Amino acid sequence: MSERTEHTDNHQTEADGATHAGHGTTPGYLQRKADYARRMKRIEGQVKGIARMIEDEKYCIDILTQVSAVTKALQAVSLGLLDEHMSHCVLDAAQAGGPESEAKLKEASDAIARLVRS
Repeated sequence: MSERTEHTDNHQTEADGATHAGHGTTPGYLQRKADYARRMKRIEGQVKGIARMIEDEKYCIDILTQVSAVTKALQAVSLGLLDEHMSHCVLDAAQAGGPESEAKLKEASDAIARLVRS
C-alpha cells in the first residue's frame, strides 16, 4: 500500500487516519507534522514572552527584536509548508492533469502572493 492515498469521501490517510477534508489528499507536511507543531509551540512561547515584555514595559528596541525573531520563525514555517504543498499537493494534481491541476496551481500562486505581501 502506498504511504499517500486519495479518498474523496473522508480524506483519511492509511498511515494514521488524519483527515484533510475538502482537498482530496493527505497533507503534504504529514511526515514533518511533529516538527511543525513543535516549531509553532516555540513561536507561541516567543509571542507570550513579547506580551510579558510589553506588560513589564521593556525597552522598545528589545521588543522589536523579539517581534523580528517571531516574524522570521513564522516565515520559515510558511516556506516549509509551501515547499511541502508544492512537492506533494501541487505535484500530484499536476500529474493528474485536468481542472484540478489548474486549481492547485492557482491556489499555490495565491499563497505565494500572500507570503510575499506579508
